[in-house]
Formats: sequence, structure tokens, C-alpha cells
Amino acid sequence: MPAHRVDVKVRFYELDPYGHLNHSAYIQFFETGRIELLEEVGVGLESFAARGYRFVVNRIQTSFDRPVHATETITVETEVVEFRRASSVWRQRLMRGDEVVARQEVRAAITNTEGKPVRVPPDVIEALGPYFV
Repeated sequence: MPAHRVDVKVRFYELDPYGHLNHSAYIQFFETGRIELLEEVGVGLESFAARGYRFVVNRIQTSFDRPVHATETITVETEVVEFRRASSVWRQRLMRGDEVVARQEVRAAITNTEGKPVRVPPDVIEALGPYFV
């Protein structure tokens, strides 16, 4: 199955002084992609927390390849690379048509509500299965 995809429109207040999408907004767009994917497969953050679990980002590596400007619509592509005992790795791209404008890899721990790392629930791995690469 291809990566999960969600479109996001760039708004003027997300720009830097040079008229480009601010680097911090890229991180937010990538977050939007992960949250939308989780909600689509039935593992929304609120329901996950209600079960006593949290995804806690502990590493982000981002490459900014091309500038993005106001009013452009870009697509966030999200794939799951791996699940380990208490962590996950996600690979993402921001696309403008067929052009990659940014790339990101995220490692997130899975913890209980007290912040202690815990084993990933099997149903979460199963739900995200279609987006494993």
C-alpha cells in the first residue's frame, strides 16, 4: 500500500521573513500527517491516551529540500518503518506534486501515562500494518 497522504495548505502566518514556509511549520505539518494517519486507523491520540498509552517523540531528523510559499498546497506522506518493543520509527515526506520539498524521520517512544516505556499494543501494530514499509 502506498504511504498515507494528507493535503495541507500553507497560510501566511506560517511564513518566515523571506516569504518561505518557516522551518518550524514543516515540523507541524509532519505532525499533522502522523496524527491524521493514527486517527484514520482508529488509534487517535485521545483514544490511545484513554487506554493508558502515549506516543512521545524523542528524535526528529528533518531535511529541508525546497522552499514552500504562501497558498501552496503540499501533501504529507507518512509511512511506518518499524516498531520495536517500546518505540516506533516513522518516515515522512512533504510533496508538491511529484517534487519532494522536505523529508523527516521520527522516533517515538510508546509510554504509559506516567512516562514509563511500555510494549506497543499488538492491535496498534496491526492497525498500522497497511502503512509499513
